[in-house]
Amino acid sequence: MSEVKKIATRESYGNALVEVGKENPNVVVLDADLAAATKTGTFKKVFPERHIDCGIAECNMTGIAAGLATTGKIPFISSFAMFAAGRNFEQIRNSIGYPHLNVKIGATHAGISVGEDGASHQCNEDIALMRTIPGMVVVCPSDDVEAKAAVKAAVEHEGPVYLRFGRLAVPVINDKPDYKFELGKGVVLREGKDLTIVATGLPVAESLAAAEMLAKDGIDAKVINIHTIKPLDEELIVAAAKETGKVVTVEEHSVIGGLGGAVCETLSEKAPTPVLRIGVNDRFGESGAAVALLHKYGLDAEGIYNKIKAWV
Repeated sequence: MSEVKKIATRESYGNALVEVGKENPNVVVLDADLAAATKTGTFKKVFPERHIDCGIAECNMTGIAAGLATTGKIPFISSFAMFAAGRNFEQIRNSIGYPHLNVKIGATHAGISVGEDGASHQCNEDIALMRTIPGMVVVCPSDDVEAKAAVKAAVEHEGPVYLRFGRLAVPVINDKPDYKFELGKGVVLREGKDLTIVATGLPVAESLAAAEMLAKDGIDAKVINIHTIKPLDEELIVAAAKETGKVVTVEEHSVIGGLGGAVCETLSEKAPTPVLRIGVNDRFGESGAAVALLHKYGLDAEGIYNKIKAWV
């Protein structure tokens, strides 16, 4: 069996920026002194005149992007998720969200898989923050294919978009001829009748592997990839909940306010269903190897399998 290809979605982001930059001359990229890490340096090499390094000044970068958007440009602002969403929240809310400007936020190094950088850089709160901003689209792609499609869709969408990317290389699972990306639409990756696993980002591939492990125990799990957390594909989630009777959410993010919160909000109103939320449980991360941290926090296939098995 050939080895599964793995690519970090931050790499996909950088490559996708070049692709959309070639197609649309209005695309400009701003960075906060992290072009090498966020991979916007890939865009800078091809379009140096359309790349602005704002230095370690994320809030100023956001104001510049807002101004550029009012002139018809399509700015992408980039930094680590902790700074792009966390340090920058008020500027995004008031300078981009409130006037509903056409700015895209490329946030890399999200979640605990940032690894050795530790708790200060492991942002597990960004989805919750961005979800609260009216009109903000929130996207968390699961692999290289999806990340590139998300960047293209963000350019085509009129309005602010938050794009969440990771540092760790993840399996390419959407490299299929029939794959279609559409903002606000989830993707059923595996059919099942006993429960539904709803996952986003890095844990999608791990959830698929966990579903195969559960199948060996006679538990048939449906797996849904929710790349767009806002707007949420409520129709798909409600239908799956009614079909299987149990729902598990999996995310490399706090269980408070992220995918799990969004799914619970929807189901509590439209189809009350038992829900197990798997993610980071109201705590900060810690320094360590990314793979080891995912295992410790129960976000690898084994951890997801064990938590679901104990629950059902």
